[in-house]
Amino acid sequence: MNGNYKKRVVLAGGSGFLGRALARKLLKKNYDVVVLTRSPHERTDGIVEVAWDGKTLGEWIQFLSGAAAVVNLAGRSVNCRHTPENRREIVESRVNSVNALAAAIDHVAHPPRVWVQTGSLAYYGDLADQWCEENTASGQGEAVETCRLWENAFKIVPLANTRRVLLRIGLVLARQGGALSVLGQLTKWFLGGAAGSGRQYVSWIHLADMNQMWLDSIERDDVVGVFNASSPNPVTNAEFMRELRRALHRPWCPPAPVWAVRLGSRLMQTEPSLALTGRRCLPGHFRERGFKFRFPELPGALADIYG
Repeated sequence: MNGNYKKRVVLAGGSGFLGRALARKLLKKNYDVVVLTRSPHERTDGIVEVAWDGKTLGEWIQFLSGAAAVVNLAGRSVNCRHTPENRREIVESRVNSVNALAAAIDHVAHPPRVWVQTGSLAYYGDLADQWCEENTASGQGEAVETCRLWENAFKIVPLANTRRVLLRIGLVLARQGGALSVLGQLTKWFLGGAAGSGRQYVSWIHLADMNQMWLDSIERDDVVGVFNASSPNPVTNAEFMRELRRALHRPWCPPAPVWAVRLGSRLMQTEPSLALTGRRCLPGHFRERGFKFRFPELPGALADIYG
């Protein structure tokens, strides 16, 4: 980095599953890592945690000035019951964090070179077996509307000197954290059947490939605009659960009918639509830029995770 720019990456809302993994990856690449979090702690691994509330300006803005990148991962987890109150928090936590970062970037002397914003493949809605690439129109439904509000808040920010990247992320696979830890546990308990019809698509990505996509977004000037962050080989829910049973050495399991998925979701305090809907996405823009997947196929990804 030249001039006033330092090899510093600021992770807004970086204390979750994806943020922790990305922070470790960046440390290995010799970046200074600053995590903006509601509950900062002293760290001994070289990562600096700084207090922020996800919506107002504060002392944290000093870390944006001269940064190589800011990566925004902030947003309440969708793994909850989608009550009106929870849905409001899901939307506001996403939009408010974008607005706060926009105000901070406008305030500092040397804006970050790139802003990498988290998004979701839920933007496309559930289009059955239709392929979704970055130019596919958004669909219908509450999750789609949340994604639209989230993306629009980011897209309207005037960024004269900051490259802009939006990653629509699929199901990120890792042993610790994310949805796979829950699905893996259910499968170990011999509850690894397909959800509902099993025909809904799962657009997944191995954590190692996700981390490389973050890194490409930070380092490559030709990565600009909207990118699907998923493997090139999505599978149906039935195929996904079959491969997960195989990786965990569990026998065939009957599919869970919709009523059972709804009941189980209520007991687990989550939303049944997370299991019963899906989308079949391709990482078109990453493939155009020659992205090399370490784990393009699900069996290899699960074999690596479960060893």
